[in-house]
Amino acid sequence: MAIKRVWYGWTTLENSDVYHQLLNDHVIPGIVAKNISGYLGFEILRRNHENEVEFVTIITFESLQNVIEFQGEDYTRCYVPDAAQKVLKRWDKHASHYEVLEHRN
Repeated sequence: MAIKRVWYGWTTLENSDVYHQLLNDHVIPGIVAKNISGYLGFEILRRNHENEVEFVTIITFESLQNVIEFQGEDYTRCYVPDAAQKVLKRWDKHASHYEVLEHRN
């Protein structure tokens, strides 16, 4: 059963494209480079608001144990590299984890 790790962060309107590029150029490749057992993929969602931009990242793992291998025993804590912290306006300190019960196309 797969696990989805869901996390939210917000940028200013001006920093939204910078943050998106940072995710693509540094954050995702950094996670992939860790060769985490059970890592299945990364999704980025974006929603523009009047005064800020909301990002949702979803990392898919094969199991919760894989998440623990990625983050340690305190696996709900967020993973926000220093470079990302510099362009984010605010972010959730913890991620939520969901079991994938079904996937339909």
